[in-house]
Amino acid sequence: MRFLRLPQTTAILCLAGLTALGLDAEEPAPPKPLPEVRAFLEEVRRNLRSDEALLSQYTFTEKLTERQFDSQGAVTKTKAEVYEVYPSMERGHTYRKLIARDGTPLTASELAKQDREQNGEIEKEARRLAAETPAARAKREAEGKSKEDELAAEVFRVYEMTLVDREVLGGRNTIQIRFDPRESYRPQEKTGKVLKKFKGRAWIDEADHQVVRIETELIDTLSFGLGVVARLKPGAKVFFARRKVNDEVWLPSEARFTGRARLFLIKALSIDALSEYSDYRKFQVGTDVEYSPEKPTQ
Repeated sequence: MRFLRLPQTTAILCLAGLTALGLDAEEPAPPKPLPEVRAFLEEVRRNLRSDEALLSQYTFTEKLTERQFDSQGAVTKTKAEVYEVYPSMERGHTYRKLIARDGTPLTASELAKQDREQNGEIEKEARRLAAETPAARAKREAEGKSKEDELAAEVFRVYEMTLVDREVLGGRNTIQIRFDPRESYRPQEKTGKVLKKFKGRAWIDEADHQVVRIETELIDTLSFGLGVVARLKPGAKVFFARRKVNDEVWLPSEARFTGRARLFLIKALSIDALSEYSDYRKFQVGTDVEYSPEKPTQ
């Protein structure tokens, strides 16, 4: 009897072993089904509401860079501004403090002027709220909630939403959703009419039910001031991204707008505006509007 050479014997034994493993192995588990879109997004909306208190505890830095181009693509204007932002749950209390313009820090007197103006706005709002009756406050709060609920309902009326797939973003599992305007729906209010001019995709964190990323595109001309002030042309894009900070709250990381517009029916230009958010810190606001940020959180 002729003996098989060692390489042949090894190959046959490996093949036999793999075959045996294949026979004994269980069938791979079927992929986890995607959630029902409406219930999933309702959970997202609830979480966004519950985040308001946490959002108001953080200050951050916003760097805004804007470039304008002429019809030939040449840069005609560049603007760079840096803000310290102090959010608030109280209407009119969010403070965007300009601290640098085009790479140059503002002077102490310029910063102090902004503080005085902000204090004046806060005092004015405080007087208005102090004069508000309990019934008026209850009515205002109810109207605010009603408008928010109506906006959420309008989003579902305007868009046909499709859960596309699961995708990993930044090490986290997300569900990608595509939204397209329904051709059959005719919105009556301004908000719905604007929404219907956009289509796009959203990525939702599957565990936290939080918005991670949104990409939208304008698919119809959007006019401002009856089309006299400005007309934004189809193809404009909006990008928005968020990240989890301190393992407790989702906050913006980047927002970008690119598009072509015509101003006052005469001037055509292209715009590229980028906002970058960083340096998140918890803070406390005293009655004299003195800010005491904690150590920055990257």
